[in-house]
Amino acid sequence: MTRKTANDFDPEVLKLFDLYVHGLTSRRGFLDGVAKFTAGGAAAAGLLEALNPRFAEAEQIAKDDPRITASYVEYQSPDGYGTLRAYLAKPAHVEGKLPSVLVVHENRGLNPHIEDISRRLAVDHFIAFAPDALSPLGGYPGDEDKARDLFPKLDQAKTRNDFIAAYNVVKSLPESNGKVGVVGFCYGGGIANFLATRLPDLAAAVPFYGAQPTAEETAKIKAALLIHYAGADDRINAGWPAYEAALKANGINYQAFIYPGVQHGFNNDTTPRYDADAAKLAWQRTIEFFDAHLGNGRS
Repeated sequence: MTRKTANDFDPEVLKLFDLYVHGLTSRRGFLDGVAKFTAGGAAAAGLLEALNPRFAEAEQIAKDDPRITASYVEYQSPDGYGTLRAYLAKPAHVEGKLPSVLVVHENRGLNPHIEDISRRLAVDHFIAFAPDALSPLGGYPGDEDKARDLFPKLDQAKTRNDFIAAYNVVKSLPESNGKVGVVGFCYGGGIANFLATRLPDLAAAVPFYGAQPTAEETAKIKAALLIHYAGADDRINAGWPAYEAALKANGINYQAFIYPGVQHGFNNDTTPRYDADAAKLAWQRTIEFFDAHLGNGRS
């Protein structure tokens, strides 16, 4: 079966799906909203199924890839939820210290896609550390709908502290060269921006289509930034002009790219919103950026 792309869906359907993904409308709200594009309830449900992730089909780096080692670990977050679970991926064979990247998931927790992203970073000779913010609620439940329903139950103040604690853990790993970057997607993009405002020794931050900090918070950023936006993402992009103005006003080192015509989530290759060309370019830029600011992991 040919895999569907964003071009196979009406733009209004994609907008409704974006609202559903981000908890701004319910499953019923989505199904009712797309009813006019379908022949009935069953067809609407089929449309939702077509938009949902296909993790196994999209996997790029297998869990047992001999180039890497990957495992689940626990870490402590005294100012957050206490004990958290994370996915740690690193190169199997390396000499010397390595740069580290904190990987921040979307609003569904540590799902297979984020684990795959971590393994991709490990193949490129970075230590990747991906916490599961849903750990205090039992962890990623293996179902995207259930994960999405769990996410609003988190105390975000504690969860942000959990990611700060994760940064401190990965920075102090014995294999680490002490230079840490963060990459985040959607919700995680917002967390990447947040961490840049809170961690003065964070070396680099790469938010993909993430919510922006206030101008006051932006002034605190010391990290270099590489910012990715989707062209067809009015909801998130509305905050970009003010963010860019604050970045310029404070002399912050940043690069920003808006990829024309692509959807929010274009880097996530498990869904039809994925755009192969934009994702390839954005990821190439991300790796080169981390190489430049964290130390080249392949040297």
